[in-house]
This record gives sequence, C-alpha cells and structure tokens, in this order.
Amino acid sequence: MTEDDVIIPPGSKAYQRFHYAPAVRAGDTVYCSGVIGAVGASVPDDPAEEFTNAFQALRELLAAAGGTLNDVVELTTFHVDLSTHLGAFVAAKDAAFPEPYPAWTAIGCTELALPGARAEIKATAVIPGR
Repeated sequence: MTEDDVIIPPGSKAYQRFHYAPAVRAGDTVYCSGVIGAVGASVPDDPAEEFTNAFQALRELLAAAGGTLNDVVELTTFHVDLSTHLGAFVAAKDAAFPEPYPAWTAIGCTELALPGARAEIKATAVIPGR
C-alpha cells in the first residue's frame, strides 16, 4: 500500500488523530472503515436520524474515492441493541440503496467507539479506474 491508496475525505481527521485510513484502495476495490451517524462528537437522539447520517457519511467517503453507494458490493454493520433499532436501520438502508442490493451482515455488539452510537457501517466497494 502507498500513500496514494489511502482515501481521506475533506475535513476528516481520523488519519491524523486516530491513525487509521477512512478508506483504502486496492486495485478497483475500496475498503471503507466504519462510519457512524454522529454530528461532530454528538449522536442524535433519534436513531433514524443517526442511521441516515451514517449512510450520508458513507456516501461522502465513497465520493472521495470517486464512487457512489451504487458501487458498494458488501456491507457489514455493527449494532448496539440490534433488535430494538433494526427496523429504523433497515428503513435508512433501503432509502440509501436502490436495487440491486449489496450483500449485508448485521452484527450485534455491546458498544462502539463513540459512546451513545447505535450503529457503525463498514463497506466494500468496487470503483473501476483511478
């Protein structure tokens, strides 16, 4: 991997502050680190708003890589209290992704890196060319 393979969207501080790449390109495949739906360091009270924000953050990350949500082939999502919020998450996911849908795995967990966050979205996309 070279510095040219690292994708950092405008305004992101993750690479410098937490020492991880928001996304990395390997050939035509783009591996996106997990995104959450916080605004700054604050998680919205409304789960639906949080999940919509998370998909917008993923959209912005993919745009920095030259792609869109249509390029996503796989999603892995991590959820605090999965069964309680799954309906709202699916609604946000369905609003973000038209058919054909990407592969998806949802995993329940006890906590995420940002206290109060309910979900984190990790994605793999295929974005041809550089």
